[in-house]
Amino acid sequence: MSTVQTTWPPGTECVARYNFPGTTDQDLPLCKGDVLTIIGVTKDPNWYKAKNTVGREGTIPANYVQKREGVKSGGKLSLMPWFHGKITRDQAERLLYPPETGLFLVRESTNFPGDYTLCVSCDGKVEHYRIIYHNCKLSIDEEEFFENLMQLVEHYTTDADGLCTRLIKPKLMEGTVAAQDEFSRNVMVGDYRGTKVAVKCIKHDATAQAFVAEASVMTQMRHNNLVQLLGVIVEEKGSLFIVTEYMAKGSLVDYLRSRGRTVIGGDCLLKFSMDVCEAMEYLEANNFVHRDLAARNVLVSEDNIAKVSDFGLTKEASSTQDTAKLPVKWTAPEALREKQTFSTKSDVWSYGILLWEIYSFGRVPYPRIPLKDVVPRVEKGYKMDAPDSCPPAVYNIMKQCWTLDVALRPTFKALKESLQDIWTKELYL
Repeated sequence: MSTVQTTWPPGTECVARYNFPGTTDQDLPLCKGDVLTIIGVTKDPNWYKAKNTVGREGTIPANYVQKREGVKSGGKLSLMPWFHGKITRDQAERLLYPPETGLFLVRESTNFPGDYTLCVSCDGKVEHYRIIYHNCKLSIDEEEFFENLMQLVEHYTTDADGLCTRLIKPKLMEGTVAAQDEFSRNVMVGDYRGTKVAVKCIKHDATAQAFVAEASVMTQMRHNNLVQLLGVIVEEKGSLFIVTEYMAKGSLVDYLRSRGRTVIGGDCLLKFSMDVCEAMEYLEANNFVHRDLAARNVLVSEDNIAKVSDFGLTKEASSTQDTAKLPVKWTAPEALREKQTFSTKSDVWSYGILLWEIYSFGRVPYPRIPLKDVVPRVEKGYKMDAPDSCPPAVYNIMKQCWTLDVALRPTFKALKESLQDIWTKELYL
């Protein structure tokens, strides 16, 4: 085994380059792409003591990991509507037809799992550029490097820089515009008594007034997996700002998409699933309904804790809401029917969709199904297939969440117990 050239200090994040099953009880098994934190060196400088994202500790071979340079999520978009997930080369070309120079989309690479492909229409044909993951950054030509997909796309929209054309117009994934959340716009970073906070500007209308009316209750909602609401600022001119704790790694959907399966291991996916479930069990116990649970409304902290956000429109359970602007792909069938009620059980349905998002690394639900066909098919019993490599036990939980009979859906308390059982038995491996 080669000698370690540099001793990394405790707290350094690294990424597993290879699988390591472990040879003793003291070893920490690794899967390629797992994110780890160095605790310290051992008596043998070729081995580190490290912990994974769920807190499990052990020794790892130093030459099996590389330093992680901190891939960031960007945070300018809560959704990437030009990202089409796992589609084939032919499907991408059909989506970009008729040819329009500068029309583009990003898909998961089918030939190189974990990488992405930028597909661009130019002069009547489609060019496919492999986006590689190198030294914790993304690149097309290994000359320009980017921390995430959003930065890469933004760069090539201003300059072709070696591509056949500048990126001009995104080919939008159907249904993504309707899913955009009003409360995720206009996010700024602020300072509150020496602590970094997030400040969001929202429209000062009837919806905002309802939000203010509930703010006093929401500030009392405290849980480690809920983004803490710190306060509300109302200006005389009518602008309304909400102040929340700062979440350094942005939205979960961006986090999953910008890293992908090359970086994020199965233990991390399960930990995110459990984090969200913990928060929702807390809301359930307090008789609150989220109504818009989705990966775009879950944020990731600096230490990789997932926290549910944007529950600003929650009300006491069993209240009604206008269905005109609801995100169809995430909303339970009974909540889409006019004058029907939302409940914690409709949140359970959305949680099942969120689980599917997590295990598909941020794909938009119901891929390749036209938006207008989603509800009729779901009401007839259609359920999405399991994402690639999703553990059967986790997929079984998704299907339980998508039970049409509201009374038969599990509670978040029961869901938490099921996830803990999966973790304990390590069924996800």
